[in-house]
Amino acid sequence: MAAATIVHDTSEAVELCPSYGLYLKPITKMTISVALPQLKQPGKSISNWEVMERLKGMVQHHQFSTLRISKSTMDFIRFEGEVENRSLVRSFLACLDGKTIKLSGFSDILKVRAAEFKIDFPTRHDWDSFFRDAKDMNETLPGERPDTIHLEGLPCKWFAQKESGSEKPSEQVLVKVFEKFGEIRNVDIPMLDPYREEMTGRNFHTFSFGGHLNFEAYVQYREYVGFIQAMSALRGMKLMFKGEDGKAVACNIKVSFDSTKHLSDASIKKRQLERQKLQELERQREAQKRREKEAEERQRAEERKQKALEELERERKREEKLRKREQKQRERESRRSQKKLEKLQAEEQRQLQEKIRLEERKLLLAQRNLQSLRLVAELLSRAKLCSGPREAAWPEGQLSSRPW
Repeated sequence: MAAATIVHDTSEAVELCPSYGLYLKPITKMTISVALPQLKQPGKSISNWEVMERLKGMVQHHQFSTLRISKSTMDFIRFEGEVENRSLVRSFLACLDGKTIKLSGFSDILKVRAAEFKIDFPTRHDWDSFFRDAKDMNETLPGERPDTIHLEGLPCKWFAQKESGSEKPSEQVLVKVFEKFGEIRNVDIPMLDPYREEMTGRNFHTFSFGGHLNFEAYVQYREYVGFIQAMSALRGMKLMFKGEDGKAVACNIKVSFDSTKHLSDASIKKRQLERQKLQELERQREAQKRREKEAEERQRAEERKQKALEELERERKREEKLRKREQKQRERESRRSQKKLEKLQAEEQRQLQEKIRLEERKLLLAQRNLQSLRLVAELLSRAKLCSGPREAAWPEGQLSSRPW
C-alpha cells in the first residue's frame, strides 16, 4: 500500500474509533494525462519534472498534497495527484482538464486531460452476483456468504494495544474499531498466528514504502447489515490516524469482500487441525532437538573427559620425561663428579707417589752422603794410621776385605 501522508486539513474526516485516534477520510485523488508531441529533433527530450512543475503552476493559488508520475511513455505522461479536501477536486479538474502546456524549446503544445480517480472498490452487485453464482458456497453458513471484509495495508502501530508497549496489532483493538458497524462474529489477523506462514506458504510481514509495518485482517459480521454498513462506510475512504498532539496522517487501505471462505467454520476447523499438526510436529522437532542437544552435551562431556584423560596422560608423560631427564642429569653430574673425584684422587696419588719418590731420592742421597762421609772418615783415619808407627798398621791384605 502507499506510504502514510501528513494530513493538514481534517475537516472532512469521519469518526471510526476516536478512542484509538482512527478516522476515515475521503480519497481525493485525480488522474492527469499529458499527451506528448512527436519529437522531430533526435536527442531532444521532454522533462517530466518540467511538466510536473507546469501542472503545479496551473492550479493557481492551491497546491497538491501529493503529485507523482504513475506511468510515462513516448506518447503521454500519466500523473496521480491528491488534494486535501474533496471540495478541491472539482476546482483542480476545472483548472487542468482540457488545458494545454507550452514548454520552452518546443513548438507543439501539450494537451492535458484530468479526471477524478477511479477507485477500485467492490459494489453490492459484485458480491451478490459472486455468492449467487458460486457453486461451492452455502449462503446459510457463516463465511460462505457476504459477511466478511478483507482489509489489507492496515498499519500495525495504529491497531496495537496502547498499554502493552508493543507495535503488534491486536484482535481486541480490531474488534473495538469495526464493531461500530455491527456485531462482529469473528476476526482473524494472519500475522499473529506463528504457524500461518507454514500453513499457507505466504509471508504476512510486509513493509510499506513508508517503512510502516502493515498487516491484513478479516472481519466477519454476524448480520448482513453490519457487512453492508462497513463496506458502505469504507468505500472511497482512506484510514487516518490522529495522535494526541493533534497531528494526523493517512494511508490508503485495500478493502474487499472475502471470497475464500476464510472465516467459515470448515476453514477455521481445518486451520485448527493444521495448527495442531504443526504444534505436534514442532513438539516432536523440539523433543528431537532436545535429544540431539543432550546427545551433543554427552558427546561434549565425553570429549571433555577424554581430553582431560589425554591431558593427564600428557602431563604424566611430561613428568616422566622430566623425571628421566632429571635422573639422567643427576647421573651425568654423578659421573662428572665421580670422574672429577677419580681425577683428583689420581692427581693426589700421583703427587703422593712423586713425593715418596722425592723422599726416597732424598733418603738415598742422604745415605750416599753418609756413606761418603764414612768413607772419607775411614780414609782419613787410615791416612792417620799410615803416618803413625809401622806396627800399628793393618796387616796387608786385610784393608781391602773390610766392609765399610
